[in-house]
Amino acid sequence: MTRRAAEIRLDALLRTACDVIVQRGLANTRTADVAQAAGVSQALVFYHFATKERLLAQAFAYAVEQDLARLDTVTRSSAPPLTKLRRILRLYTPAGRPTSWSMWIDGWSESLRTPELEKVSRKLDLRWRQDLATVISDGVREGVFECADPAGAAWRINAVMDGLAVQLAVHDRVISRRQFAEWVRLVTARELGLDPAQLD
Repeated sequence: MTRRAAEIRLDALLRTACDVIVQRGLANTRTADVAQAAGVSQALVFYHFATKERLLAQAFAYAVEQDLARLDTVTRSSAPPLTKLRRILRLYTPAGRPTSWSMWIDGWSESLRTPELEKVSRKLDLRWRQDLATVISDGVREGVFECADPAGAAWRINAVMDGLAVQLAVHDRVISRRQFAEWVRLVTARELGLDPAQLD
């Protein structure tokens, strides 16, 4: 197998693993399930990942990296801080991304028991906070936001979004997407000295 073919095969295995994990959950996914879904031998799965734990951690990282690539598109753009903030808040909403949110929730849960998943989860989770803190700091510097503690504000905003997003993704009709968006705008506006309407 050429190196390029191996890379394509690895990418396809990771995508398939993500699909299987969404259906079965991290705890119930077996390497045999991924191999069967991908139409390959279990030996090939072990060739690429060596252990089930490594397969799950890399599949989780792969899924979340797709979200982080979208985040990078926002944060690296030349848009002003308020526009970036609005885009980050929209990006974080579970609407339209149920697969990635399912992976996030499952990943957080399994991280309590699986050190390799915890490392990946922590690294990727912290990226959201760091990027949001950077956008907030830029907005403070430009006089758009009022915030004495951008890093703390980023943590508090993300904590509210995480909690609401779990409710929205897991419990049908407990809260609506509209409530999610309104409450996130309200909390964010309070943290940054804005009118919630500015975040519409």
